[in-house]
This record gives sequence, structure tokens and C-alpha cells, in this order.
Amino acid sequence: LRPGGYGFAQHANAIPLTIIEFGPAMRHYPIVFAAGDGFPVAILGLDRSNSFVDGDAWASECYVPAYARRYPFVFVDRSQDSFILAIDRAAPHFVSDDEGQALFSDGKPTELVENILTFCRDFHGAHIQTDAFVEALLARDLLVDQHADARLNSGQALMLRGFKIVDRTKFDALSDELVLDWHRKGWLALIHFHFLSLDRFADLLSRAEKNTAPAEVPGEKEDA
Repeated sequence: LRPGGYGFAQHANAIPLTIIEFGPAMRHYPIVFAAGDGFPVAILGLDRSNSFVDGDAWASECYVPAYARRYPFVFVDRSQDSFILAIDRAAPHFVSDDEGQALFSDGKPTELVENILTFCRDFHGAHIQTDAFVEALLARDLLVDQHADARLNSGQALMLRGFKIVDRTKFDALSDELVLDWHRKGWLALIHFHFLSLDRFADLLSRAEKNTAPAEVPGEKEDA
């Protein structure tokens, strides 16, 4: 394995986020919820491209979502509570010479692989926590359809469809008992992070590129 860039994500206009990433991500990206399963995503572009990737480099001042950092590795669900570490064999990160770090030594995983396993295991745990948060939002019908339309100074129209946001009116109407419960779980702060992050749509407009094709936020499933 040798260090690789983020060129693989240059056409991803949205990337999944777990709830433990809301804090750092809200400073750079709008955080919304996929229309399909409601899973949180960071919006990376108003068209069909990633405004934060240039060649293989991610914008240096911006948080890189864990979903992108773990590539080219992924957990594959083999059975209930049983996973294997899989790789994208087509990824340029893998080489057959001595340029990179070995994944195995004497038939055993190296420290590099053990560290990757830990990272993917932690990511999976955060994914489970995020599912619980999303289920609570859906159970109370708090997510509503939204879209983003913009027009550049050049006249180019940009459209983003297929995502949801938290309905502020319904959120404000939650019972005091539920609000206290969500505060103790840390979920109340997540919703406020989500609200604050929506201001980042203005930042995306300044990063917009020439592609004017209508875009949608893809649904997300972690395990292949």
C-alpha cells in the first residue's frame, strides 16, 4: 500500500457522515439527510462533482470525511456481527513493488493492517450510532424534502435534489421530556450542528464548477 489521493471522489457531490463527524464537518459542508434512507451526508458540490477535490488533493483547509479516508478499504458484512476487511483491487494505492508498505509479513497482517482494521471498526460503530439517531428522526417525521437551486454570475443554473433537512417547526414542537432525553444522548447538539451547517450552501456556490446537469444526493449503504 502506498499513499493515495482523493481522485476517486472527484465526481461525488455528497459523502456519508457519521454523527461523530458533525462537529468538524459543519464548518465546511452543508449536512443534510439522504432522501432514501435518511442517512446524513455532507454536500460537496451543487452539480455532479466534488468542489473540494482538485486532482488527487482534497482542499487542505477542509475536514475530510472518514468515508473517504478509509478508501480503498471497506468492511463487508459476512453474517450477523461478522465482517471481513475488503479492498478495492482496482485502486491505485496498491502496488506490486517496494514503493509502498507491506500488508502482510510472514503470512500475518502488519501493523498497518491492524490500524486500518481499528479505523474501520470504529467507523462501523459510529455508523450504528448514526442509524439510531436517524431512526429517531424518522420516527417523529422530522425530515422534510428540500432542494437547492442557484445561478452563477455567468448565468449557469445549478440544481441539487434528493435530500432532506430537519423541519424546524416540528423540531421546536418536541416535548420538553424528549428534548431533555435527546440532550443527554447528544442528539440535540447534532440537530443544531445540522442547522448551522446549512449556511455553508453559500460557500458551495463560490466553489461551483461548470457542470450544470441536475444532481441528486445518492442514498447510502455502508456494507457491500
